[in-house]
Amino acid sequence: MRKTDKKIDNQLRVGLTAVCEHALVAYSGFAWITHIVDYEKYPKSLRIVCIFDTETQLSQFKQSGDKAVLVALIQHTLTHEGIEIKDAYQHVSFDTESACEQQHNGNWALRLSEKNRRTKLY
Repeated sequence: MRKTDKKIDNQLRVGLTAVCEHALVAYSGFAWITHIVDYEKYPKSLRIVCIFDTETQLSQFKQSGDKAVLVALIQHTLTHEGIEIKDAYQHVSFDTESACEQQHNGNWALRLSEKNRRTKLY
């Protein structure tokens, strides 16, 4: 990883940690947030995944209109950290612990790598 990649990764980590702390309090069932990035194809390759505990909680979150609020918060926070993305909706997706457990036996590394290949963002 190049020095500039490390700087970007740190900015992402700091920003997404702040978003996570807010979301843990604000949204029922929110569990954690992560990011995936191929720095050779950055920023197009940036994927941010918001994880909820169950499909029901994720569905309720989306129906409440909070999805737009959280995506806007992610974009605003990353911009504040010096990470410019044009349309956060292109980079943010949602998943659940229960789906990972059912489909990948709880192996998030495998699930996220497959999810990244399927989205074909880059």
